[in-house]
Amino acid sequence: MKALLLVAHGSRRKQSNEEVNLLAEKLAQVCSTQYGIVNAAFLELDEVLIPDGIRLCAKQGATSIIVLPYFLNSGRHVVEDIPNEVNGCLAEYPNIEISIASHLGASPLMMELLISTANTVK
Repeated sequence: MKALLLVAHGSRRKQSNEEVNLLAEKLAQVCSTQYGIVNAAFLELDEVLIPDGIRLCAKQGATSIIVLPYFLNSGRHVVEDIPNEVNGCLAEYPNIEISIASHLGASPLMMELLISTANTVK
């Protein structure tokens, strides 16, 4: 079963982390035919860190996990920290394919999203 793990930075502000969890729940509803499992995890500042998120996906029966960085820019967290966290889990789950998708800001759909969002202003 394919899993999608939405990874955000994490915040001291609990409401911000809850927004990411809610987004993961909405994603689960929208992409349930592609991903049987959708969870959220955080780089820091929350209880569910990346290794915890990978562990949860594995417990739920994931055979492959796509880690989706919910970041706009390719800073140190995207380039180094997230891959390091994921790589640290690979030996624990040799039978699960774990891949990292491009960060959100690298999406070719970003221009459409920005324009569409700007056009909502009245």
